[in-house]
Amino acid sequence: MAALCIAACACTAVPARTQTLQVLHWWKSASERKAVDLVAQRLGEQQVGWHDSMVPSGSGVGAGIVLRSRMLAKDAPEVAQLNGSVIRDWARLHLLLELDTVAAAGNWDKLLLPAVASTIEYDGHVYAAPLGIHRINTLFYNRKVLQRLGLPVPATWSEFEQVAAKLQRAGIVPLAQSSEPWQVTTLFETMVLAEGVDLYRGLFQRRDPAAYSDPRLAAALLRLRAIKRWMGRPIQERKWADGVQGVADGRAAMMVMGDWAKGELLERGLAVDVDFGCAAAPGTARYHLYNVDTLSMLGTRPEARPAQEKLAALALSPAVQADYNRIKGSIPVLRQPAFGKMDACARASWTLFNSGAAAQVPSLVHRMATDEMVRDAIVTEVHRFFLDDGIPVADTQRRLGTIARTFIKTK
Repeated sequence: MAALCIAACACTAVPARTQTLQVLHWWKSASERKAVDLVAQRLGEQQVGWHDSMVPSGSGVGAGIVLRSRMLAKDAPEVAQLNGSVIRDWARLHLLLELDTVAAAGNWDKLLLPAVASTIEYDGHVYAAPLGIHRINTLFYNRKVLQRLGLPVPATWSEFEQVAAKLQRAGIVPLAQSSEPWQVTTLFETMVLAEGVDLYRGLFQRRDPAAYSDPRLAAALLRLRAIKRWMGRPIQERKWADGVQGVADGRAAMMVMGDWAKGELLERGLAVDVDFGCAAAPGTARYHLYNVDTLSMLGTRPEARPAQEKLAALALSPAVQADYNRIKGSIPVLRQPAFGKMDACARASWTLFNSGAAAQVPSLVHRMATDEMVRDAIVTEVHRFFLDDGIPVADTQRRLGTIARTFIKTK
């Protein structure tokens, strides 16, 4: 009887999954979790399980440390979230699966926006599956707060100062900001971009030592320090989602953050162009400061390859691209996305990104502009300057220039 019962139960069970993939990532907030769950569900429909391995810190830095440690312990996951230059670093070590077959079968060369295609390739091979593009230089604002006080959305930093002063007099924190290092430097890189795209590219893409003595870099550093008076007191180190909550409930009016913040605002029940709006960070309307979410497949278990290739193909499917990015706040990586499923913020972001290389600016902080070592050193110096008002601007410029010179010598 027991055997018959087991057999009967097996007849009605969900089909067995042929493989389970452990996925290492740092998507932690409510909206990020919802986007991950969607991909996991779609993968499960193809009889491949998604075993979540989320880094508790929700940090790309933490994820890198965890992945290196697990590789050394011979306990590597099958899939890892690797973005930008980190993909090339791991590919050079021959630790990632080439996805050329998947890319060829899916016509990725025709599907993908060219700038995205270049981020997942190294030495003529494809090493990652892209999920979405985030715009970093986004100013989110509580529409109802600004409308109630009759205030415009600031398009320049000078206008921001005027709006911020009025907000502060009304008892509202003008700018939601954490003292967490990557968040501070994310704000700073938008300020550098506002000083000139040539300066930004010279500092963070070309690592031109002369750019570090440019007076415009001094101006961006001084603005970063001066803007602290609009951030409320004390300026605490907190997760980005906590800043989003401040904008959502009206305690803070604005926030400069990647558009993953939009996903979190939507998850909290707010609506675009009703409760909140999105605009370019002051002085950066012509540029799309971006990063690309990607998944790479670790080549440590050959038997996992079929399942890994299924996940890579799934990431580029039109349905996943539309649904994942709508939840996450990002935009599809496709040349022909489903515009009907994109809100006004997403359509504006995609249109600008698609306008060409002149508008596309890879983010330093989010690993698109330079290698991990240089990125970490710059973040440390900028954060140090932000916290200590006694550090001379010229001293920080010299330190940043030393980083650039050291990189050139060791490249």
